[in-house]
Amino acid sequence: MASGRFLSYLRVSTAKQGVSGLGIEAQRAAVDAYLNGGKWKLISEVIEVESGKRNDRPALKDALALCRLHNAVLIVAKLDRLSRNVAFLATLMESGVEFVACDFPTANKLTLHIMAAVAENEASMISKRTIDALTAAKARGVRLGGDRAGMIASQASKGALASAQVRRAAALKRSADLLPVITAIQAEGKSLRQIASVLNERGIRTARGGDWSGAQVLQALQFTEFKNLNR
Repeated sequence: MASGRFLSYLRVSTAKQGVSGLGIEAQRAAVDAYLNGGKWKLISEVIEVESGKRNDRPALKDALALCRLHNAVLIVAKLDRLSRNVAFLATLMESGVEFVACDFPTANKLTLHIMAAVAENEASMISKRTIDALTAAKARGVRLGGDRAGMIASQASKGALASAQVRRAAALKRSADLLPVITAIQAEGKSLRQIASVLNERGIRTARGGDWSGAQVLQALQFTEFKNLNR
């Protein structure tokens, strides 16, 4: 049963939600349900229209100042109303203001850190799914507004290039490892097919984890020659 002084902080992400009350009423109801019964006083209610990704939220700063002035507990409907950023949440916990989340009122500071980390990961996954969806839409020829499509394509291109560079570096390293083995077997006068058979008997797999064939041995040798020519 709640007791003491409280200040509620209600946040929505968009101006449309702020004007319509979408989300605010649900948060207010959660706060009211938590405070139902007991000896408590709600000294104020602070509403902010701002993204949870931003750390510079003036209304939240005002709410924290009021809590310190009145020795009140900051109450929120859900932990993510404060922030989905772990570092920012840690700063809040060091601000000297106690706070409680109605969706987990018994949480301690360690629990709050864990919850914030989960919320931050969820936000990251949502962002990734959005980017993947937009990229897929662009691939289907859907015209995307603004400059976001170009930015996504640019980032995807950079990612593909980096991935290709990593794969090439791995291929070069594997080639360097394989060359002495293949040339040593080849020096015994064995054919490409016989070299492949020896590699398989020794448990040496191809880059994709399969068995060697004569054609793959030839490709490995040609790749090494090409690498040496381009040094």
